[in-house]
Parts: sequence; C-alpha cells; structure tokens
Amino acid sequence: MSERRRIPAKAYPRAAAGLGVVVLLALPFYLERFWLQAGLFAIAAAIGAIGINLLTGATGQLSMGHAFFLAVGAYGYCALAGDGTDGLSGLGLPGWLAAVLAVGLAGLAGGVFSPIAGRLHGAYLGIATLALIFIGQHVLFNAHDLTGGYNGRAVPPLNLFGLTFDDTELLVLQVPFGSVEKLWYLGLALLLGGVLFARGVLRGRPGRAMNAIRDHRIAAGVMGIPVARHRAAVFVLSSMYAGLAGVLLALVFQRTVPEYFGMALSLEYLAMIVIGGLGSVAGAVAGGIFVALLPQLLNRYAEGLPLVSAPGTGGIAPGEAARYLYGAAVVGTVLFLPGGLARLVARTPIHRPSGETR
Repeated sequence: MSERRRIPAKAYPRAAAGLGVVVLLALPFYLERFWLQAGLFAIAAAIGAIGINLLTGATGQLSMGHAFFLAVGAYGYCALAGDGTDGLSGLGLPGWLAAVLAVGLAGLAGGVFSPIAGRLHGAYLGIATLALIFIGQHVLFNAHDLTGGYNGRAVPPLNLFGLTFDDTELLVLQVPFGSVEKLWYLGLALLLGGVLFARGVLRGRPGRAMNAIRDHRIAAGVMGIPVARHRAAVFVLSSMYAGLAGVLLALVFQRTVPEYFGMALSLEYLAMIVIGGLGSVAGAVAGGIFVALLPQLLNRYAEGLPLVSAPGTGGIAPGEAARYLYGAAVVGTVLFLPGGLARLVARTPIHRPSGETR
C-alpha cells in the first residue's frame, strides 16, 4: 500500500493566513464605503492597541494617556501638512513627510514624559498619565489657531509616490477607488509593519527584558537590566504607535475634533488589550478590531436590535450600548478567560483530515 504524504501541522495556519491576505486585498472591489471605513477604524485601533500592549501587556506599565498621543499624531499631521488656506496654522509640508514627522512628534512627546514613566509604575504611572488627557483636552479646545478649537480642523489628503489619497476617483478594474479604497491598502501595510516590528521586539532581547521587568522588576534590576531605561524606551515606542494610529484615524475621518481624544478613548484601548490578551500582538489586533467594530455594527443595525435605537428616541444609543457590551466583555475576560482571545485561540486544537498519517 502506498503511504500518504504527511502534511506538516504548520501548513494549516499558513494556508489560512494566505487565504486571509487574498480576501483582505480583494475587499475594496466588493464592499461599500461604510464597511471599508469601519475596517480602517479597526486597523487604526489595532495599531494603537499594539502600542499600548507593548507598554501595559509586555512591560506591566499602566497608561491612561494613550489618547493624548493619538491626538498628537492626528493634529501634528494636520498642522504639518496644512497650508493655512483654512485660516489655521500650517507648514505646508508634503503629506508623507508630515505623516512621518507627526509619528516622530508623538514619540518626542512620549520622550518628554519618559523620565516619569521610567520611575513610576502601576497605579502611580496611571494617575500621572491621566494628567496628559486633561492637558491635551485643554490645549485642543483652546489653541484655536493650531487645532481649530471645538470645531476641529480639516485633514489634508496624503500624497505618497505621486498618488493622492483623496476622493478623486481612480478606476481600477472598472471599480472606482476613492480615498477609503486607497487608504485601505495603506492601512493594511502599516498594520503588517506594526505587527512584524512588535513581534520582533518581543521575541528578541528587549522583549525578554520587558517581560522580566513586568514579572519582577527588582529581580530584573539585580540581573543587570536597566529597568528605568527600558520603561522609558517602551513608553516612547508605545507613543509612536499611538501617533501612527492617530495619523491614520485623521486621514479616515478627514476631520479632527478634540472631544474624540478624551478619557473614553484611552479606556477603550485598555479594553482592547484586556479582551485580546495582555502581552500578545495578535490579541491586541483582535481586541482592537472587536472594540472598534462593535459601535459601527450597532449603529448600522440599531433598528433591528432590541433596546438599541438612535439617540433621542428613548432607547440606548449605539455608542453607549457598545460600551456596555465591551465592558461586560472585559469583566468576562478577567473572570473566565484571563489570557483573552489569544489564549482562547491557543487552546483550540487543529483538526487534521482523517487520512493524514502522524
């Protein structure tokens, strides 16, 4: 009898990943604008969640100020790329350069705060970063020439390699590509780069040092690990991830408003990494997608859901309902699935075809 060829166990997840990539690349040709925009919000949330997971999940540093660094990235891009035609301050830099500098500006803001982050831990750091939210809200609402105040400011379109990411339609295989379709591929590329970089950090010496600091900072210091330096460096890296997410969010929204970058946004990012799994890059992505898509889906299908309705009609607003649901998800995760979605996937066995030999 002929022996059947053995299929490696790693072939199944690789095949699934390859199929997923093909599906993601094909989505702009089939989905309407709403779904692509919701997907871009989820991609931006996943990028920001990776950043705070490096800080909180891998290093054990609690941060309540993640929304501040998203605001730095979003408004930094607007100020650097704006040309002043809207009456607001702007340097008129090329879009790609403004985006890079905005991410660097978020990292610089994290670097200014990093000496504090390097010396505090736990609830003390959480309280200290909470001050960033109040400072940021005060600046965003009152620096009218730079931020536009309460009304916010329009976001200049991104220019990259001669392609403008605006609503000027570009026909690709007879499918009109506007700003959302173009940004979709940019968002996927940024998410892939963010995932690969974060996994490289966690699997290398910096990642082992971060985990040692999280598990026992005193022992890590005795072993020769510069605890304060690593904490400060991770805080800067987390801030840059947040800045990148802020730039992408601004490009998708096409307008920045101060009230979006408040305390609720920071709490949402903490919910993302708890639901997804602390310390897991894949878990951060999954948690970010879940928390970002939930209000979009509830808003889309509010009329067909019990107790959920449009604001002012007597029911629960979709945004509030989403907070209730992922708040319950956080409680359920802490009580029944401490490792989050990442632990759940790790426990799921791979089913092989019955004819496969071991």
